[in-house]
Parts: sequence; structure tokens; C-alpha cells
Amino acid sequence: MLNIALSKGRILEESLPLLARAGIDPVENLVFSRKLVVATSHPDVKLIVIRASDVPTYVRYGAADLGFAGKDVLMEYDGDGLYELLDLNIARCRLIVAEPNQHAARDDPRRWARLRIATKYVETTQRHFAAKGIQTDVIKLYGSMELAPLVGLSDRIVDLVNTGKTLKANGLVEVEHIADISAWLVANRASAKMKHKPLKALVEKIRQAVR
Repeated sequence: MLNIALSKGRILEESLPLLARAGIDPVENLVFSRKLVVATSHPDVKLIVIRASDVPTYVRYGAADLGFAGKDVLMEYDGDGLYELLDLNIARCRLIVAEPNQHAARDDPRRWARLRIATKYVETTQRHFAAKGIQTDVIKLYGSMELAPLVGLSDRIVDLVNTGKTLKANGLVEVEHIADISAWLVANRASAKMKHKPLKALVEKIRQAVR
């Protein structure tokens, strides 16, 4: 039996057509189902539906053999025990730095010296700016990132954007690109050895589905 961990939200929605092309269909509608472990049309594959930030942990400790995880989550994840196998080319977006329009008009990122940033990507943000020699005071938030500069909690934010409409609606503008983000297929290292043959076959089906 192979377990695949999927995260709720956009990755789940965009994963289902890809899995279908690989011959894996859940036996019930995952968008509406309250079940967290769901059988599939493949007798040896089950799907586990969890929070995005938990996917690497479930895969690392072997509760899932494979996982679909956003690159943003993997960049933030502090641990080993898993392989990043394949860019799935779904749930594409960007990790960026944004600030209020009125600041951006006279701002130059090349002159940044010390920044106060609100983000849920603390580790990634600190690494990014440390590599550029810029000091940061990072404030961890879990939602409504765009609000932080509007009420003076931070000068800037680091967040994911897709269309940029939410930034624009709140008077913010993208001023620096950190990374392109998409969902990746990850595997448990022990499973890759102990379940090598079935896991390799399933990974190849997913690879062909991506192509």
C-alpha cells in the first residue's frame, strides 16, 4: 500500500486531474468529503488530505510515502528524510516582497539596510535577506499579510502572489521577486528503498501525467 499526502486548497484541486491522468481517482469527492484518508481506483494507493505545512512532516516520518507539497513549504521546512523528485507544474505562483505604493515610488531595493517584514515564511525570508547582507526584523503572521503595512505593523511583507489583485486592492506593489513556486512530488527516503518497485512505478505514472 502506498499513501500519497495532498494538501487542502489549490494544490488539492489541481492535483486531481493530474492523478486521474495517472490512473488514480479518489472513490469520493475530496473537495466536499470530510474524510482524511480516502481510497482510490488504484487498489494499492490511498490519499491522505492534510494541511499544506504538514505534508513534508508526514512524508519525512513515513506516514505518507509520497506527497504533493508547494515549493514554498519545502523551502521553509527544516528537516531531512525526504526526496524532492519532480516539479508537478501545478499551483504555480511567486514568492515576493511587497510594500505600500507610496513607499515604492521612492524606494530602491539596492539601498535596503534594515527591514521590518511580516510573513509566514520566516526561515526563507531570513535566509534570502541574510544572503544579501540585509538585517531583518521578521514578524510571523498566519493570514491577512496585506494588512500589516497598512496598520504600521511592518514596512513590507513577504508572501505568495498569483494574479497580484489582492496586493493592488490593498495599495501594495511587488518590489522584489524571491522565487517561482509550484507544487512538487516528494518521497520518503525509507519508502524509496523498502517499496522501491511499486513506488518507482507510481512515480513514473505521475511523471507521464505531468508530461
